[in-house]
Amino acid sequence: MSPTEIIERATEEGVLLALSPSGSISAKGDQSAIDRWLPAIKQSKAAIIAELQLERRRAKVLAMLRDNPGIRYAIEVIDPNTDPVIVSIGIRNVATFEMNIPQTYYDAFALLELIEKHTGDEHANA
Repeated sequence: MSPTEIIERATEEGVLLALSPSGSISAKGDQSAIDRWLPAIKQSKAAIIAELQLERRRAKVLAMLRDNPGIRYAIEVIDPNTDPVIVSIGIRNVATFEMNIPQTYYDAFALLELIEKHTGDEHANA
């Protein structure tokens, strides 16, 4: 079962998985349901954490777009010194996605220029 499936199925059974402030998995809900899901959660812990982090970053760029109706895109880079650099991008009414860019090739200004070039005015009012 994929991490996404574990999160979705556990949620269907009333178990809410989230990232704790320390970055580990927090499970809330009926204790018997949590106990049923615990083996699958433990087995896929790293992958589930990665999926929850991705969803957190996606939610952040979507919130930026929601809170700033005049912008066409939102970009989130947690740490430009990691390798790879994880870049979360939301383009209004088009898509949200992530890019993993090798740190040696990461150039924030070149990335902004590329996004600006390909999100021109045709997406501004989409």
